[in-house]
Amino acid sequence: MFKKFTNGCVRVVNRWLPDAFLFAIILSIIVFIGSMCATKMGPLQVLNAWGDSKGFWGLLSFSMQMALVLVFGSAMAAAKPCKKALRAAAGLCHNNMQAIVVTTFISTICCWLNWGFGLIAGTLLAKEVVRRVPTVDYPLLIASAYSGFVIWHAGLSGSIPLDLVAGKKFGEVLYQAPITDTVFHPMNLIMVGVILFVMPLVNYAMHPDKAHTVCIDPTLLEDEAERTYEIKTPADKMEHSKILWAITLVGGFVYIVYYFVQNGFILGLNIVNMIFLFLGILLHGDLRRYVDAISDAAGGAAGVLLQFPFYAGIMGMMVAANAEGVSLAGVISEFFVNISNNVTFPMLSFLAAGVVNFFVPSGGGQWAVQGPIMMPAGAAMGIENGRTAMAIAWGDQWTNMIQPFWALPALGIAKLSARDIMGYLVIVTLFVGVVACLGFLAWAAWF
Repeated sequence: MFKKFTNGCVRVVNRWLPDAFLFAIILSIIVFIGSMCATKMGPLQVLNAWGDSKGFWGLLSFSMQMALVLVFGSAMAAAKPCKKALRAAAGLCHNNMQAIVVTTFISTICCWLNWGFGLIAGTLLAKEVVRRVPTVDYPLLIASAYSGFVIWHAGLSGSIPLDLVAGKKFGEVLYQAPITDTVFHPMNLIMVGVILFVMPLVNYAMHPDKAHTVCIDPTLLEDEAERTYEIKTPADKMEHSKILWAITLVGGFVYIVYYFVQNGFILGLNIVNMIFLFLGILLHGDLRRYVDAISDAAGGAAGVLLQFPFYAGIMGMMVAANAEGVSLAGVISEFFVNISNNVTFPMLSFLAAGVVNFFVPSGGGQWAVQGPIMMPAGAAMGIENGRTAMAIAWGDQWTNMIQPFWALPALGIAKLSARDIMGYLVIVTLFVGVVACLGFLAWAAWF
């Protein structure tokens, strides 16, 4: 029965889900109409929110960061030492079950530690695992690698819980919560633990039978022949100079060490990218080789560069407010607040955040949209700040499974489309939704 339901989801998604770019276009149209209905603003006002610097162009910095996550991560993985390390981890897998379970488990841990690292590491591991176990269903394997991303906001790099440590001001009120009330709260750890140990088994249970398994295209597994270089001119010598390579590495790694001394072990996206960059230079052992590796990896970032501005435009329309301060995102959030009580509020906040995240798939954007509504409402009901904040954080990460926005870097590396993996991720979404809903009800009952 479970596999029939899974196969049905896969068939529906394969048949009806358009290319990720067209998906973004369709979402844009839906939000455009929804924003006009919710705010009573005219089409030109909503269109202006879509296309201005806070809309369509509001994620330029973030888009570049995400493109670099993909390019630097891919270039680093192309180095010989990194390939050997990934193959060593993949050596734990000898059959289809081990391939799915190990990939899911390691990806989930990596995403809990740092989402940027985990997003790329899981996919790179999956590509090495499939070399060892070519009989595994490749789309399911990549979906399993991406599924670990479903707990990132409950982990050490979660932007909402980290923001609350120093305090976040909404209106005239400062909301604070120590990390022990959010990431390291016992209930949050229980929910993460359930997902970490059960989700790998759920993913394997979806594996199709032999007749319906989609095996990897062998051409995707072929390593390109290693480049050879002739050093004839002074320019060639400079490009392959070990002195310039060493100076570059010293500068980069000295700064990285200095960063952690100054800030502690806080992994923001910029420092993750810097680590990927200089590790890649180190592992390639040559500046010219690294430049070529970056060139080879850059094509995978095309989806990020094209689609992220459209999602920024969607976010702009979601938060566009009329003269009374009414926005589409606010209307959705307030609906869930109005049907809540002090027991159901965190669970319904989670569901509201999941809905809003479908259109505002950015942790920082989600916090800016829902924080001013949910945090005061939770406080008025006597609910601690940490629990309300984690409800938003869990909702933010939950529907990432059926929202192609965050999957684009992984899909670029895997050379798959969104429709190839989203059918399986529907099941992951349902599973995590049940875990989170029960978890927040238990949080209210037990703590």
